[in-house]
Amino acid sequence: MIRSIYIRVVLTFLGSVIAGTVISFFVSTWIFEEKLNENAQINLRNFGQDVVQIYKALPVREADLYVSGMKQLSSYHIRIYEASGEFKSYGKLNGHKSAAVTSEQLKKVLDGGVVQETTSGIATGFLGLPLKTETGTKGIFLETLAPPSTSFVIRWGLIFASCSLIAGSLLILVASVYLVRPIKKLTKATKRIAAGDFNVKLNIKQTTEIGTLARSFEEMMHDLKQLEQMRREFVTNVSHEVQSPLTSISGYASALKQVNLSEQERNRYLDIIISEAKRMSKMSDSLLKLSLLESQSQQLRLSSLSLDEQIRRVIVALQPQWSGRNIHFELDLENVKVTADHDQLNQVWTNIIGNSIKFSEDGGMIKVRIEEDFKNVTIRISDTGIGIPMEDQKRIFDRFFKADRSHSRKYDGSGMGLAIVKQIVSLHQGDIRVESEPGQGTTFIITLPIHPPTDS
Repeated sequence: MIRSIYIRVVLTFLGSVIAGTVISFFVSTWIFEEKLNENAQINLRNFGQDVVQIYKALPVREADLYVSGMKQLSSYHIRIYEASGEFKSYGKLNGHKSAAVTSEQLKKVLDGGVVQETTSGIATGFLGLPLKTETGTKGIFLETLAPPSTSFVIRWGLIFASCSLIAGSLLILVASVYLVRPIKKLTKATKRIAAGDFNVKLNIKQTTEIGTLARSFEEMMHDLKQLEQMRREFVTNVSHEVQSPLTSISGYASALKQVNLSEQERNRYLDIIISEAKRMSKMSDSLLKLSLLESQSQQLRLSSLSLDEQIRRVIVALQPQWSGRNIHFELDLENVKVTADHDQLNQVWTNIIGNSIKFSEDGGMIKVRIEEDFKNVTIRISDTGIGIPMEDQKRIFDRFFKADRSHSRKYDGSGMGLAIVKQIVSLHQGDIRVESEPGQGTTFIITLPIHPPTDS
């Protein structure tokens, strides 16, 4: 079994050239055979009539001498029959087998008739004419030998086909290297990617199907590189986020083993262990939630809901977090009904408004506004908090990312909330973006379709 695509390309081309040449030769011969035979019959008839005129104009002896010296005898063979069946022949057959003359054909010619047939072969024919001489009526039979022009055409065709095959073979040997080179590059690149090396450059600039395949391969390679980077970051972040509470739990659990520990200190250590355990549990739940959303294995349970009423209920539910810090709300909520998953959207407002409360200063202001157009509804949630640096705004929806790194001790969180929010909004065919300046506050802008399209 031939595994090299280079050899396959070459052999396929050679087979195609040989088969095409043979088929073309026989097809062209079949197409022009009738025309060649027709022309040969016309030339044979004209030559036969010329010979008859010679015998009419000259005595038999002189006519015989004249005919025997004709140059056309290289292409024609002549037999002159007596009534008795005896004949004289003129011209050399050169290995050509002469056509047999039957008694019926001879009798027809002697009676003044004409016999004309096409023999086997290309541009050949057989003709019988009556020949009236001074010694009586005779029968002259002429047949065409293989004409020099036909043999020349055949030789020329064979030489042309051979040269075409040789030249084509040499060209395909060179061209196939060019054709196969991109495939070899793709093969090498695939092996390097399988080994974990994503820094591969193909440099294939063709516009053919190979070029399209190469560009698709580069896009796939870029996606795989990003996926691998995300996987490594995910493993690193999970390890870091899990390690911190585990270290606290381990340290305070060891401290509980001290004999001279007071009851107050023991209870404080237990509270820390319980808090860190809850933190790990919450992070685990968030990871599971995000995994379900990203895989879309959790289908949305769509229903019609009053969006303004839902947001009001979320704000009321969060009252213990903002009332004691004297944070005020300014609401501009139109009465809007949307088709969405009630529980999922409730988590979106809880997370975003909860963050606005958490990162606002005491006595701050949070504004919530709803705007509706023909197809979409836009929700703007603004606070007067610490803001988000420009370099962090593109990453705040990544899992485990915390924009408040310098305040990580002050503001508790796993960095999973906005990633979940982003995924929920995307599942609703919506969009979420952020506008913020450090020290000036943050605004989240969520756009949702009033009636999201359903999958067919």
